[in-house]
Amino acid sequence: MKSLQVVSLTLLLAVAASAQVLKFGKCPKPAVQADFDATRYIGKWYEIQKLPTAFQKGECGTATYSLKSPGVVGVLNSELLNDGTVNSIVGSAKVKDPAEPAKLEVSFFENSPPGPYWVLSTDYEGHTLVYGCTDFGLFHMELSWILSREPTLPEETVEELHGILSSVGVKVNKMVPTNQEKTYCAAMDE
Repeated sequence: MKSLQVVSLTLLLAVAASAQVLKFGKCPKPAVQADFDATRYIGKWYEIQKLPTAFQKGECGTATYSLKSPGVVGVLNSELLNDGTVNSIVGSAKVKDPAEPAKLEVSFFENSPPGPYWVLSTDYEGHTLVYGCTDFGLFHMELSWILSREPTLPEETVEELHGILSSVGVKVNKMVPTNQEKTYCAAMDE
């Protein structure tokens, strides 16, 4: 038990230092998008807000999804770093259980364990709300993104999506906006 406490404390300190959202207790089990259709989900999405992560440091974030095969979505995430370079990573998201197609597991490295990518809400044409949570003993780490087909999203839509997150205990005041200002993000299109 003592080693679990040491590991949990070490993890807590490491994650706290990287500004990720770590909370006491087990992951919540939010409802996901009913009848999720990956073919309607493919294409480019702009990041509007996110919970802070250690692996995303830039602005102008986008996610481009492609259908690789039934139940497998190709993922290309890109962002503009402070030095003006574009940082991109390629991965894939797989449906774990065909009965719950909105619960995907995303992986970016060949031998790394996949992480949860749950689509909580999407209208396919305007917005999507993504949530992931991983248990670490006494704690859990949450990830969440609000994405849009356009670089902006109406405030009332953001508030509606915040309501979904709040209902499962996500502290939406921790969400940070992503700069999608056209002139700033122009390097992403080059």
